[in-house]
Amino acid sequence: MEEMEEELKCPVCGSFYREPLILPCSHSLCQACARNILVQTPEAESPQSRRASGVSDYDYLDLDKMSLYSEADSGYGSYGGFASAPTTPCQKSPNGVRVFPPAAPPPPHLPPPPAALAPVPRNACLTCPQCHRSLILDERGLRGFPKNRVLEGVIDRYQQSKAAALRCQLCEKAPKEATVMCEQCDVFYCEPCRLRCHPPRGPLAKHRLLPPAQGRVSRRLSPRKISTCTDHELENHSMYCVQCKVPVCYQCLEEGKHSSHEVKALGAMWKLHKSQLSQALNGLSDRAKEAKEFLVQLRNMVQQIQENSVEFEACLVAQCDALIDALNRRKAQLLSRVNKEHEHKLKVVRDQISHCTVKLRQTTGLMEYCLEVIKENDPSGFLQISDALIRRVHLTEDQWGKGTLTPRMTTDFDLNLDSAPLLQSIHQLDFVQMKASSPVPAPPILQLEECCTHNNSATLSWKQPPLSTVQVEGYILELDDGNGGQFREVYVGKETMCTVDGLHFNSTYSARVKAFNKTGVSQYSKTLVLQTSEGCNFETQSAPYSQLVDIKKLVAVAWFSFDPGSAHSDILFSNDNLTVTCNSYDDRVVLGKTGFSKGLHYWELSIDRYDNHPDPAFGVARVDVLKDVMLGKDDKAWAMYVDNNRSWFMHNNSHTNRTEGGITKGATVGVLLDLTRRTLTFSINEDQQGPVAFENMEGLFFPAVSLNRNVQVTLHTGLPVPEFYTSRASMQ
Repeated sequence: MEEMEEELKCPVCGSFYREPLILPCSHSLCQACARNILVQTPEAESPQSRRASGVSDYDYLDLDKMSLYSEADSGYGSYGGFASAPTTPCQKSPNGVRVFPPAAPPPPHLPPPPAALAPVPRNACLTCPQCHRSLILDERGLRGFPKNRVLEGVIDRYQQSKAAALRCQLCEKAPKEATVMCEQCDVFYCEPCRLRCHPPRGPLAKHRLLPPAQGRVSRRLSPRKISTCTDHELENHSMYCVQCKVPVCYQCLEEGKHSSHEVKALGAMWKLHKSQLSQALNGLSDRAKEAKEFLVQLRNMVQQIQENSVEFEACLVAQCDALIDALNRRKAQLLSRVNKEHEHKLKVVRDQISHCTVKLRQTTGLMEYCLEVIKENDPSGFLQISDALIRRVHLTEDQWGKGTLTPRMTTDFDLNLDSAPLLQSIHQLDFVQMKASSPVPAPPILQLEECCTHNNSATLSWKQPPLSTVQVEGYILELDDGNGGQFREVYVGKETMCTVDGLHFNSTYSARVKAFNKTGVSQYSKTLVLQTSEGCNFETQSAPYSQLVDIKKLVAVAWFSFDPGSAHSDILFSNDNLTVTCNSYDDRVVLGKTGFSKGLHYWELSIDRYDNHPDPAFGVARVDVLKDVMLGKDDKAWAMYVDNNRSWFMHNNSHTNRTEGGITKGATVGVLLDLTRRTLTFSINEDQQGPVAFENMEGLFFPAVSLNRNVQVTLHTGLPVPEFYTSRASMQ
């Protein structure tokens, strides 16, 4: 039964449920915990106004931050409190749910009211900490939720089955053994917690303290309450509404609340649902049995793998040790030569240091003597020695200018170790059996008759050699920067055609493609050299080709994904590094893999999850941007951060251009980097958000996002430029 324990614990307090309530989403909460995470809503969010406007009570809570921020505020911050208690700070439960501030304590001469009788704040809202579904409470408050009597019974039986000593329920870390139980509070205390939390004075002095064992017995003997109707507390459930899927009493039926619904006897439906649950458990039991057998098989495989690994590693270590010994011997020989060169350079430099030190001491002495002479007030005496001192100063200055301040030895070593052949051999060192059983693909062939350019875009097509039978999992297309620089990946996938957009006009680019599978990567294809213009020529390394026919562009492209290597360690990746979220409540930064320094580039980020109204930021950044603060806090990032109502632009912690309109789950944020016009523009749901955000953008920029655990986004690349920008560009 130990494996069941997590099912019996409240997600808010982490302890066993006490007086659990059933929420409409079918999850349960302790009654006290449900009260702690109540959130007060504005009058406009009351149940009556929401019903009048046709909004469901179960929609996500959408608090208006306008009442919580001043008009002059930058918009970045946290809630300072509720509208009804602006000086009382919000609290947070361990799972991040905002907690309603506790009510004022009762007068000392009165005992604290029971949790069930304590007043519920007007227009209170309860958010389930497990599924984040929100519900506006009606006038009944928490009494409108039914008690989970079944869960209480399961917890009682589970606790009775545990033979271990009873533990204190208030210890924060390692619970100590309980020494007493309060019959009124129904809590087990160790001695330190009893003295701290349950002192024998005031109203608590009248509470009855029992030994732990006797307290457990009293819990078992206490009669379990019969489940009563939430609308009619004096009536027991007697029927079951099939449509509403809730037990009802006869008075509910007389009032006509379920007049058009199918109603059945409570006992019959109880037996029917028990039978259905038993049948479902039979199927789950079969799966569990198969899983146990599979685990046995996997454990046997683990043992076999470990045995084979020990033998194989011993052989591999022996072979590598022989190579290392040979390399170490050669290393010792080379180090001997380096040491000789090192000693020679040090001797020359130290001699020069000694010479310069003596000369500097003489110069400093002369300077100090001249300064003292200048302080003398005897004109005739000064003029008797001034000419000689002036000549000495000039002579000393000339001595420093005759190459004295030039190092006689360079710091560079005139030895250059040619390790490339050896490194190449090391990189080619591999297991022959693996290579023989699964070869790498052959180099792809560029289909020149299907390749073309149009303006500043290029379409390339390729295929595998006709006689190749090796399985190919995908292709990697690489392009240089148009200036003969390094190649970089612009496409990775299974397609054999790609259109690259956003190239520079009248520039020469080189393109190549390679194939890959599980074994490795093929050699590159022949390099294709192309010239962007209204008409362009193609040529390979072997021979030129005539001008090709233009075809329709397929997809505008700047294909890339998020970069796990440069991201903060709290960032979580999925979906081939296209989807990211975070495991921290603080903002963390993640960059794209590809940097841009020229051209027009556009990408979008869809909001997959948006809880508790955080402020994610989207934009571009340098590669050395701070990763543990919101994007735009330093001078390495240019960003737009946005909540559910409005957005701001931010660079170097300067907030500008507050614009109405925010994001929700399912929204799309667009980022348009135009390095031709040197501007950065943002959009939300394909509409431009605010004016041009930033101008004079120069250098290398990486796509960037900052978010916390309440947000999840997915990156979409290879997109055409949005209409709002193309129409604006055509007007200019």
